[in-house]
Amino acid sequence: MKAIVITPVKNAIENTLQTIAAIKQSDVALEYIVYNDFSNAETKAALTKSAAELGFELVNLEDITDTPSPNYNLVLEDAQKRAIVKNIPLIVVESDVEVKPDTFSKLLDFNEKQTDSGMIGAVTVDEKGEINFPYLKFKGRKEAYTLTNRSLSFCCTLMTIPFLTSYSFSELDRSKDWYDTIISKKSIALNFRNYILFNAPVYHKAHGSRPWKQLKYTNPWKYYWQKFTKGRDKI
Repeated sequence: MKAIVITPVKNAIENTLQTIAAIKQSDVALEYIVYNDFSNAETKAALTKSAAELGFELVNLEDITDTPSPNYNLVLEDAQKRAIVKNIPLIVVESDVEVKPDTFSKLLDFNEKQTDSGMIGAVTVDEKGEINFPYLKFKGRKEAYTLTNRSLSFCCTLMTIPFLTSYSFSELDRSKDWYDTIISKKSIALNFRNYILFNAPVYHKAHGSRPWKQLKYTNPWKYYWQKFTKGRDKI
């Protein structure tokens, strides 16, 4: 089993390095790509050092675009093309998530058995192993997996080759910042099925990749002020 795994990065280097280290412990043969979306100099230097030591591809988006971050659409377009060329699934792992060594093998095994899949998400848990954001709606579930018509998050999510070849990410609305909701709804619209695996939990440090979003819970007024005045977090 093989897959392309990607992690988009914008600063938050401590969490990012933990994400990278966990991915490199995987029991699956991976092509791993970290996309650095105009991070600061400290983050870029740390990623360059980590890439040399651990062996992954680092793509600095400043080398290929002048568009300010977030450039999630560009990341997804590039990764989709790579996955299609190699005919292997694409797995997105956000930089505030830590996978387990068998996370990808569980996702890929499920993909091989469930041939109607469009997207397969690993459920997220906190440090105590309890289901947390963004999958709180599934809290208390004990089965191995579930079919869902709700949107999947990109925290740790596999996109299958049949789905990737059915919908080009070049069609994504570039005025948006994040695309997990759009893409997961598109998967269902194209008659694929989306699943959540409860037997492949991943540790999610909620909003650790975008610390400013913690304001949504600690200072909602300030969060929504920044969201609307600075145009942040367009979904």
